[in-house]
Parts: sequence; structure tokens; C-alpha cells
Amino acid sequence: MQIKAVREKEKGKLTKISLRQITVAGMLAAISIVLSTTILGYIPLGIANATTMHIPAIIGGVLEGPIVGAFIGLIFGLTSFIRQNTPLFADPIIAILPRIFIGVVAYYTYKLTKNVGIAAALGTLTNTIGVLGLAVLLKYMPLKVALFVALKNGIFEIIVAVILTTMIVKSLKKVYNK
Repeated sequence: MQIKAVREKEKGKLTKISLRQITVAGMLAAISIVLSTTILGYIPLGIANATTMHIPAIIGGVLEGPIVGAFIGLIFGLTSFIRQNTPLFADPIIAILPRIFIGVVAYYTYKLTKNVGIAAALGTLTNTIGVLGLAVLLKYMPLKVALFVALKNGIFEIIVAVILTTMIVKSLKKVYNK
């Protein structure tokens, strides 16, 4: 079953979203919401929290495309904005905007490389660089602090994302026979 959704600028054709894409988006959105309400989504590492919230957006992008990836990233951003505990994430530009691009970057990286690990790493970097880059540009933190947080949390987040995303995507592709 196909559902008409969005006009593509590229070729002027109508993009269709399948029932499977809607189902996967719904399941990953639910997982994102659960992660956002538990310690599993934001792991405390001292000065900041390392997140696993970006992983469903990466999985959605790799498996079902940029629209699903962007939607799951939006859910991540909205939950981050709603549960904000610092002025940084009370700003919707920082809390939401970079998160929309996580699954989009993961999708196009996977499409180009056919490597889930690279897609997971670049999706994670999209989150880290997007959030911390905007935090520096909008004067929420100095560059040195942003670099410290990026190194402290970013490496852990990349490793976890690469391992979990690779395992989950490979398993789901077997189920999908993709």
C-alpha cells in the first residue's frame, strides 16, 4: 500500500511513503520517546550526557530513507526540547534543527558507501557537530568547552552508534530480505 506524501523537486515526481515506512517510523518514534524518558536515552557522563537518542534516527534513515530519518530526528529534537534542563536545549534551533538532519545524513551516506558503520558515524557526527556548533555560534558556550564535550561524549556516542546500528540494521535486513 502506497500513500502519496511529498513532491520531490528533483524529478517533479510524487514520492510515495509505504505502509512499511509508516510502520517503521511509528515504531522508531515510540522507541525514541521511551529512550527520552529513561536513562538509556541520555547517559550521564559528568559535565554532559552522552546520548543514544540519535540511533533510531540513523536506523530509520538507513532502512527507510531520508523522510523517515528526518521524522525520527524531529521526534528526538522535540523530546530534547520538551525535557530540556539547560538554556541550551530550551532553544528550539539547537534542540530540534540539527536532529532533523541525523537520519538524512545517515541515509545519503549509506546510499553512497553501502556501509552501515560509516552512516552511523556520520549521523552521530551530524548531531554532535550540529548541536555544539550552533551552541558556539549562538554564544551558549565557548569553543573550548564545545570541543571538550565533543571529544568526551562524541567518541563514546560514535562507538555505541556504530555497534548498535550495524547489529540492528543487519538483523532487520535479514527479516526484510533486503
